Amino acid sequence: MPVDLTNERPLAWDSAALDADTKAMLDNLQPNILRAHVREHLSVLFVRFNDVAEGRAFLRRLATTKMKSARQHLQEIRDFGAGRGPGTPYVGVGISKAGYRDLGHSVEDVRTFDDPVFRDGMKRRTAEVNDPPVEEWERTYQREIHAVILIGDAEGGPVDRLREEILGDLPESARLLGEERGQGMRNPAGDGIEHFGYVDGRSQPLFVKDEVDKEPKKHWDPAFPLSNVLVPDPFAPNPKRHHGSYLVFRKLEQNVRAFKEIERDLADSLGLKGADRERAGAMLVGRFKDGTPLTLKSRPAGGPVANDFTFDADDGSKCPFSGHVRKTNPRSFGREVVMARRGQTYGERADDPWDDSPPEERPSGEVGLLFMAFNASLLGQFEFMQQTWANNPDFEMPATGHDPVIGQGDRDIKVRFPKVWGKPEMSVPQPQVPQTVTMKGGEYFFAPSLAYLRNL
Repeated sequence: MPVDLTNERPLAWDSAALDADTKAMLDNLQPNILRAHVREHLSVLFVRFNDVAEGRAFLRRLATTKMKSARQHLQEIRDFGAGRGPGTPYVGVGISKAGYRDLGHSVEDVRTFDDPVFRDGMKRRTAEVNDPPVEEWERTYQREIHAVILIGDAEGGPVDRLREEILGDLPESARLLGEERGQGMRNPAGDGIEHFGYVDGRSQPLFVKDEVDKEPKKHWDPAFPLSNVLVPDPFAPNPKRHHGSYLVFRKLEQNVRAFKEIERDLADSLGLKGADRERAGAMLVGRFKDGTPLTLKSRPAGGPVANDFTFDADDGSKCPFSGHVRKTNPRSFGREVVMARRGQTYGERADDPWDDSPPEERPSGEVGLLFMAFNASLLGQFEFMQQTWANNPDFEMPATGHDPVIGQGDRDIKVRFPKVWGKPEMSVPQPQVPQTVTMKGGEYFFAPSLAYLRNL
């Protein structure tokens, strides 16, 4: 029987009762989709092939000799937890619409993909999500990218060695169009953070029982069906058993200096004093720097980062409706939109993102996020989230404003903020905060099954 992607129960991947189709799916699924792979050090290679036979042969060798399956990845995690040694590096592959055509698939073949966003490609979708014009993107992303190769590990050495091996095997007819390097950042508590200094990646859809069992679930169920992230691979030998996922990649540059100035100015305009000044930034992000949800606490709480909460009892007097984490995951609805985010920070900086340095000492560019997320539908997930939630100043309530972090578009309405946490009194209308995150380019890919890649 085909794999039931709509099953609400988390996947018990090692169950003796697991059916043959699900086992085949896991044995032919790329890692990092169902469960995040360690990628503290990350190399992202963008490739153009130019020769059908050589491009196919390269991907076949890569999948056969360098890529492990989702099942192998899950077993490595289990072994590591039991003290049986570290795992192996991650290698992932995504192919663009143009890439499939360059690998010999016809225009009609590519129409087999049922996602119109993938069939268009990112360059033709700028208007839909208010992206900058393509001519303003970095040169790498203005070019026709056929494939992305992701190489990740906990240490930099294995990534560098694998990178050299993979590039050494790239055929002469192919071209390396560009590369991004990501490196994780953590706060003193060991939690992953982004360049504005806030805990990031805590709220993720979980698909595997191992992860779900570790989470409290009194208010929020983190378990999601496979249908949020997987679709049958149309070109695989057996699409009923072989699955893939749509991958969105976006390079997002962060102006940290401007964001910190905005935090300071907002605290001043609201008359916030002392420790309460931290609430200004938390109202933009929806969490304090340490990850404490603003809808739960008026001050940072410390300790493990909470994820077992909803916004149901919050009328916007605690966490504004425009708060980033509320905009991108309202929790009480829209579960089918939530994506599996697998991004990583990039860029070197001299300051510590966690300290209290003044805005003038923060970077104004050259740092940011390599945003990556797996989707079952680019139209119904990533683009819906960006357009209908983040870019919509009237989402949930009229005149609440754009997402202050990733929202794009003209900020021509004024907004209000709660003056006191949990109290109805609101500030006078004031201009929305300027945009401090700039999209520098990207592409839409499909992460195919290993069965497809190994049979090219």
